[in-house]
Amino acid sequence: MKNKILLSAMYLGTLPMQAQLSDSDKLPNFVIIMADDMGYGDLSVTGSVGYLTPHLDQMSSEGMRFTQFYAGQPISSASRAGLLTGCYPNRIGFSGALFPSHQIGINDDEELIPEVLQKQGYVSGIFGKWHLGWQKQFLPLQHGFDEYLGIPYSNDMWPDGADGGRQNMPPLPMIRGNETLQEIRTIEAQGELTATFTNAAIDFISRHKNQPFFVYLAHPMPHIPIMASERFRGKSKQGLYGDVIMEIDWSVGEILKALKENGLDENTLVVFTSDNGPWTIWGNHSGSAAGLREGKSATWEGGQRVPCIMRWPGKIPAGNICNALSSGIDLLPTFAALSKAALPQKKIDGVDISPLFDQPGVNTRIHFWYYFNKNNLKSVRDAEWKLVLPHTYRGLDFVGNDGIAGKYKDYEVNEMELYDMRFDSGERYNVINQHPDVVERLLKEVEKARTELGDDITGRDGNERRPIGALQDKQL
Repeated sequence: MKNKILLSAMYLGTLPMQAQLSDSDKLPNFVIIMADDMGYGDLSVTGSVGYLTPHLDQMSSEGMRFTQFYAGQPISSASRAGLLTGCYPNRIGFSGALFPSHQIGINDDEELIPEVLQKQGYVSGIFGKWHLGWQKQFLPLQHGFDEYLGIPYSNDMWPDGADGGRQNMPPLPMIRGNETLQEIRTIEAQGELTATFTNAAIDFISRHKNQPFFVYLAHPMPHIPIMASERFRGKSKQGLYGDVIMEIDWSVGEILKALKENGLDENTLVVFTSDNGPWTIWGNHSGSAAGLREGKSATWEGGQRVPCIMRWPGKIPAGNICNALSSGIDLLPTFAALSKAALPQKKIDGVDISPLFDQPGVNTRIHFWYYFNKNNLKSVRDAEWKLVLPHTYRGLDFVGNDGIAGKYKDYEVNEMELYDMRFDSGERYNVINQHPDVVERLLKEVEKARTELGDDITGRDGNERRPIGALQDKQL
């Protein structure tokens, strides 16, 4: 059986090696629970109104909450590609969100988290949204995962039903492995997805409790069109969006319970986060950025700073808060370090952030974060300052309501701006004239990023950019 490690000594029988090891020698398990379009303020610990998230609150009290954790880019496919490869998405050719009409996906040459962990005998399962290419060669089983149950792209990429329906698109498929099980045609059926994928993840955990595993539970919600199961509809005082978040919170509780029941609690690192900020044009069908500027698709803080909680009893001290810069692209090198797996041969951008677990103030990463959207460098920041470069961005014009979208419009940043992130994370007070030394220092990082990763605004192309996978270049 793929990825299963057996001992040959007769007195050990045929039990997997993981079951034979002492607790101190066992390889840790990894679980990522990813929400879709959840805002920084959508947890009760970050200020939600009208509902509570008790399981996420408990996870925070038993682990560590990251206050400055960033998605690789402020939109789905790019963000997920960054998380699974440990790269800024533009390094590997990813930007924006893939649609059913696209003939591209993740390149075979990239090593994803499950492929890195395979080297140490891990088995990996993904349950939920993939969004790195829907054709067979791009699906999870061709990129290191052993099991897949989910949808290949966002839940609004379908012709049927409520908010986000697109008449020119095919039905939304539910895929197991490489084959379509059924088509999802009603909004009520979408309301069952959170529970379906949660139960599939729990089943995977139970079946693989005696070997090291990686679970990627990638919820399609609260991306529109939102819907909760009948068990949760009407439960919150905030309406349907609150119901959906309460069900995701329930899912977190079920995963944590399954780990405890299978004796895996103290040997499993659980990460909860979101792929980007809230899709604010949908009004009460979207989440809260908790005062951060803008939301999904913008490189202001509301678009890329996302909720993140990590829990690992005995390894992460309970109740800690980490204010260090960190990102989804750091998870691959962190998992590799903890499992003693070799990093990908190709260059990555993430760093091992496990030293933060018991030293939340230590600076583990290179001291800067680059904000890209597509291949446009929009901003750069360090622990204290954010320098915003001249650029155009799509920002909120007005919000919608009850499943009717609002509207974006294009805005111009005509000159550089500087924000002190220590007290102005809402990016309201431009202090560029007061700190020329900070601007000069950060501009050096801008040049470094443009040289390394490129910047289409300036017409410069980075030396290290790698191509996305394309159907026309492959044999299906």
